[in-house]
Amino acid sequence: MGFYNNRNFAAARERYNGKAVKIVLISTYELGRQPFGLASPAAWLRERGHAVTCLDLSREPLNEQAVREARLVAFYVPMHTATRLTLELLEPIRRIHPRAHLCAYGLYASLSAESFRSHGVNSLLGGEFEQALVDLAEHLEGLSAAPQIHPLDTSVSLARLRFQKPDRAGLPPLRSYAHLVLPDGEHRTVGYTEASRGCKHLCRHCPIVPVYNGVFRIVGREVVLADIRQQVAAGAQHITFGDPDFFNGVGHAIPLVEALHREFPALTYDVTIKVEHLLQNVELLQTLRQTGCLFIISAVESLDDDILRKLQKGHTRADFFRVVEECLRAGITLQPTFVPFTPWTTFENYLDLFENLQRLNLAEAVAPIQLAIRLLIPAGSRLLELPEVREMVGAFDAGALVYPWKNPRPMVDRLAEEAQEIVAASEKMKRSRTATFERIWRAANRAAGRKTEESAMPILAARATVPYLNEPWYC
Repeated sequence: MGFYNNRNFAAARERYNGKAVKIVLISTYELGRQPFGLASPAAWLRERGHAVTCLDLSREPLNEQAVREARLVAFYVPMHTATRLTLELLEPIRRIHPRAHLCAYGLYASLSAESFRSHGVNSLLGGEFEQALVDLAEHLEGLSAAPQIHPLDTSVSLARLRFQKPDRAGLPPLRSYAHLVLPDGEHRTVGYTEASRGCKHLCRHCPIVPVYNGVFRIVGREVVLADIRQQVAAGAQHITFGDPDFFNGVGHAIPLVEALHREFPALTYDVTIKVEHLLQNVELLQTLRQTGCLFIISAVESLDDDILRKLQKGHTRADFFRVVEECLRAGITLQPTFVPFTPWTTFENYLDLFENLQRLNLAEAVAPIQLAIRLLIPAGSRLLELPEVREMVGAFDAGALVYPWKNPRPMVDRLAEEAQEIVAASEKMKRSRTATFERIWRAANRAAGRKTEESAMPILAARATVPYLNEPWYC
């Protein structure tokens, strides 16, 4: 376990003739947010005297000099996109410093173990990673004779950690990250924090499940508030809570936002909550609104009940419609997310999604990429429990980090490609969300053989009608 309970680290190093390890923590992508996954372990490592450089490559160039001097280079891989970008970066890092100990940590470290090993990564840390990174650094420093982490090990820890206030020193300023855009055109600087990790639910398609398997872990309220205070001091006017589900622990979440509102009454925030939890806690929507919640993100995934059952989402189409009504009544914008392209997607259920988003006035509340996302089946996915999925997937693609699949209707797969192209072009041309919605809707009608002039036309909004973050959302 090293010396993580021994506060006299200087004496320990002197006893073992050790030197503080120079460490580089790298994030390649985290949804336009200042990476919590760098700031949190940086606090643990710096407290123990290590020299830590944090690099967010989504906002700054690679610091080659820092890499050359580092004993440990650790990559934060919380999602699929970040993992693929990291794999592309490993060879250049090896050229810069062939002897550095390379580590990947975060949700996808264990999910992508074989790909990382084949690229020469030495250590893989999944689940709760802060203490594991400390143990690894202590081992590399020579302070730990019997390290928990050995080279080429894959370690997944679900230990209950005593979290520390994240150390955001050295990260790009908050103003360089995604901003909140309000309907009146105002832009607000956004901070990001996490009040919990993991999830107590077992949705089949979710990458959290193979790692946490129904477990979630709380970040102490005072730690969360301290992190928000330092971000407000740095200019944050709005906070995104990145918890997989903010209502996994309602008894933790509600006192937290009430305390936050008392201290910062003008601060707004957004959270992510399952449809199922929103229905179970309808009475708390007013509390969220009164404490500054501007919008709720909810992973709806589909409006087809059969697909929802396959994904084991825990809600129905009718449940979603009720949640829309309840959020409207509470005065909170609901921003649903979707996985519209699955092996079971048809033109009919795809067009049904558009028709209902239009009917519910949600076209502007849905980020365009949500209309083009294709289901990912990573290593360890619970979708592989379904015989029909096992029969339809190909061999695991270590480069793409997924089991490939094809829709039995090839035209649907071609529509998915066209939708992604429309979204990319719209981002480049800075089209409104509703204008992009219309273009994808027209493409879907063409693909289905329907004449768009015979279909109801979306009503285009001249400007944003809901608050949203101005960076596209990818997984």
